[in-house]
Amino acid sequence: MFGLFKSNPVKALKKEYERKLEAAMKAQRNGDMRTHSDLMTEADELYKRLLQQQQE
Repeated sequence: MFGLFKSNPVKALKKEYERKLEAAMKAQRNGDMRTHSDLMTEADELYKRLLQQQQE
């Protein structure tokens, strides 16, 4: 019952990961490949953290 109000770190990481991917896609469509590369690197790091959190 009390778990209802606890924040879920996996859900937060997944949401941030999806935000980074969307921002990277927009940068790529605008032709800004450097920003796209930076955002994809950050998204990859978030994905690794997400997998680590899910295993715990």
